[in-house]
Order: sequence, then C-alpha cells, then structure tokens
Amino acid sequence: MDGTFTGAVDRVVDDTTAVILVEDGSEAVGQVTVPVSELPAALRGEGSRLLLRVSDDELVSVEPEPEPEQADEGESIREKFDRLSRRLSEE
Repeated sequence: MDGTFTGAVDRVVDDTTAVILVEDGSEAVGQVTVPVSELPAALRGEGSRLLLRVSDDELVSVEPEPEPEQADEGESIREKFDRLSRRLSEE
C-alpha cells in the first residue's frame, strides 16, 4: 500500500502498539501497526482521526486529519447548502 490516506486509531494494545485502520474515501483498505510512542501525544487515543502517508505498507508520516470547513458564523450547514445549491437564475 502506497499513498496518502485517512485513518483512525482503532485500538491500542498493551499501551504500546496502536492499530490504525487505513481508509481510502469511506472504505477501509488495510491497517498498520505502530508503536504508540511514534504518534503525536494528541493522536494516541482510540478514535483519533489521522492523515497518513504510507510507503511499502510502512507508515512514513502521520498528522491530525484536517477539520472540515465550518459554515459561516451564524449560518447553519443546511442554510449554507441551500444557498450554494440555488441556481443563479433563482436569485
């Protein structure tokens, strides 16, 4: 497996090894195991979302998964979707 993927810490075994599920889109495509000590402290808990770079099935780098863009302050996600989905001729 090679490339950049998203993933999640599935479990931590014996407080020493993290099992990370590797995802491509919404589909799990594999898993990697790494010593917990190699993960940034904020990403060591189960369920932590990660951005992974993998080469030859080995984890090359890991960082927090970027947060999805938030809707404008005061505007709900639904309102933003509705506004962006209107055709120009409807405005």
